[in-house]
Amino acid sequence: MMPAAQRLLTRAEAEDFLYHEAALLDEWRLKEWLELLTPDATYRIPPNDKPDGDPRDTLFIIADDIERIRQRVIRILDPNCHAEAPHSRIRRHISNVRVLGQEGDVATVAANFICHRFRRHERIREYVGGMTYRIKLTEAGLRIQERRIVIDAHELGSLGSVSFLL
Repeated sequence: MMPAAQRLLTRAEAEDFLYHEAALLDEWRLKEWLELLTPDATYRIPPNDKPDGDPRDTLFIIADDIERIRQRVIRILDPNCHAEAPHSRIRRHISNVRVLGQEGDVATVAANFICHRFRRHERIREYVGGMTYRIKLTEAGLRIQERRIVIDAHELGSLGSVSFLL
């Protein structure tokens, strides 16, 4: 097998990986999802008025490092997490997957998404946007180094609280 740093990530591999990630998140298999992350992973959702912003000088909706991601998963899975008890039903649709480039063993991958959230006694919520990933090719498989979600909605209030991993 070719060392990870010497091979290029294909669109089909990236697509399969994003579909797998979506299934883990939709099925609330968040501990398994954590295994897809690198030790230096980040999860970011910038504000909709500055989608290209940097968390160092812009207030992000979410700007988590790996420790905050782990803590977020612990809180979401806690049975006392009333915002997600019972868990919302989530269905993600991933499309337009593109490998934008690769430097060494890290590929930049972009895709579009629609995420439908079904919650008892609430209207159906739809989150639409784009995702950009930095995916590291490792001997153990593909791993997420950076996960950036840009929500296309101009007004976020009508979407309600996002108490799950988008």
